[in-house]
Amino acid sequence: MNRDAPDRLARLFRRTFGRAPSRIGALGADGSRRRYYRMADGGRTVVGATNADRRENAAFLSLSRHFRRHGLPVPEIYAEDLEQGVYLQQDLGDETLYARVAAKRAEDGAFPDQTVAMYRQVLDDLPRFQVTAAADLDFSICYPRSRFDAQSIRWDLNYFKYHFLKLVPIDFDEQALENDFERFTAFLLEADTRYFLYRDFQSRNIMLHEGRPHYIDYQGGRQGALQYDVASLLQDARAEIPWETRDELLEHYVEAAGAYTPLLQDTFLAHYWGYALVRLMQALGAYGYRGLYEGKSHFLTSISHGVCNLEGLLARAGLPVDLPELNRAWSRIVDDPGLRRMGEVSGEGLTVHLWSFSYHLGLPRDPSGNGGGFVFDCRIVKNPGRIPEYADLTGKDAPVAAFLDELEEAQSFLRDAKTMVGRAVEHHLRRGFTDLTVAFGCTGGQHRSVYFAERLAAHLKERPGLTVRLRHREQEDS
Repeated sequence: MNRDAPDRLARLFRRTFGRAPSRIGALGADGSRRRYYRMADGGRTVVGATNADRRENAAFLSLSRHFRRHGLPVPEIYAEDLEQGVYLQQDLGDETLYARVAAKRAEDGAFPDQTVAMYRQVLDDLPRFQVTAAADLDFSICYPRSRFDAQSIRWDLNYFKYHFLKLVPIDFDEQALENDFERFTAFLLEADTRYFLYRDFQSRNIMLHEGRPHYIDYQGGRQGALQYDVASLLQDARAEIPWETRDELLEHYVEAAGAYTPLLQDTFLAHYWGYALVRLMQALGAYGYRGLYEGKSHFLTSISHGVCNLEGLLARAGLPVDLPELNRAWSRIVDDPGLRRMGEVSGEGLTVHLWSFSYHLGLPRDPSGNGGGFVFDCRIVKNPGRIPEYADLTGKDAPVAAFLDELEEAQSFLRDAKTMVGRAVEHHLRRGFTDLTVAFGCTGGQHRSVYFAERLAAHLKERPGLTVRLRHREQEDS
């Protein structure tokens, strides 16, 4: 694992296809340790993946081949090298189901019949993963656990407790809450758990390729209940599926799954609402950890979406199990006006002025005139410009970006910058401020500063209510 990721992938590509790739470009990271690269050679493109976690890689590769043997639309695996932590898979393009839904919403503000039809097709595919492919699946290959068992559920519940309830904060009796967690876990495991549980079955993990949905990111799959995955898809707060449409799609799924395995509808639905709630609690824990603890401000908007989703679930759930302290916590979340407005944009919005520059030529001018913001000195990070093959490139070029993507000191620097800027962005939005300047400086204004400015710009553009203006001063024409 001593060579950098693009080099390891290029060697595997050459061994597989007989020639080196002509282009390697880093794709957006998904928040995990996995990194993806689009690799091209003439008319062929593939996606290369790197991940130091051998067991996770082995699970993904084994599941991919198993699903393809069952005719399921998942990426084909072209080659792998588990010792080097790399593999090559089919390029399914860039459009996710979530992106299609968001584009339609931006276009006309609706959830049109065409989108509903795509969800129906996805829900027709789901039982094939859960039932058909599970029939001869060796669950011992699954990672990190072979079953979504009591311990898995308690991990999710404690994630919610420690990274959401205690950070918000919401008052609760900890022992009473633990007692409810025990009862809730026992209730969930009364469901039939013989099936394949995809674990992260949501619209961002569904690619639209060649006219039909394809499925990715099932490496965390394991044995479990049918209800979890359909709840993950339909109760995804950011997708904002209208409630009446969710109800219609749930009925469609029950009918589709019933063709593969006997279902008692009332029993199925009772457990469905329970799994929908535990999935949402896990998501709120993730939003709290990313937004409230790590200071990634765009996750704060997800909290407000999650609170609205919780309100809708509680109005429908009617769980046949007594959870008094958990119900009190849920009610306090829904009734908290601050949580419902979390991440809300004030006034005219905020413009973030992002610069890269060379210290030799001085600091860039603050265009807003308010003197506020950050200057980050990138010279503490290893300089790729001292490597001959990168000397004439910039931080926007894929080889330089890939080098810094794999450099832990660079990623630590970037995480710290994102956290500090994220907190300032949230403060400025709440106070109605209009401008924030962030500058990255290095020796020549060509490699490190350009890379960090580009990465921060991409990160901030995901945040609603921001205008990002990016300038690379030393790259501009004089």
